[in-house]
Amino acid sequence: MNRHKAREKAFQTLFQLDMNEDEISLAMESLKEEERQDVFLSTLIEGVITYKETIDSKIAENLEKWSIDRIAAVERTVLRLAVYELLYMDDIPLNVSINEAIELAHTFGDEQSGKFINGVLSKVIS
Repeated sequence: MNRHKAREKAFQTLFQLDMNEDEISLAMESLKEEERQDVFLSTLIEGVITYKETIDSKIAENLEKWSIDRIAAVERTVLRLAVYELLYMDDIPLNVSINEAIELAHTFGDEQSGKFINGVLSKVIS
């Protein structure tokens, strides 16, 4: 699976966890066998879950007039995934993580999601 598809699957799994507060094992069971074996996909999901508090703090620090709880679930999940990559995955260039997050926002969010994601992530890396 390429990294773009892995990010989409990670987004879907993390969104499911955020909305239903499922256990990670239940969410992982919903993935196909070959998806569960994808190292990049597993790293993204487990990393966001492991560092969720730190990631959420970093997002909250860079929001203007918003709290993380008020952000729509799609944007919150995209931000968590992107901030995890920015903070913990040194092998991925920053601009790649940001561009991929904007693509996810365009795919799963509304017409303003990409701009919002770009604005927050630009602050995170500055």
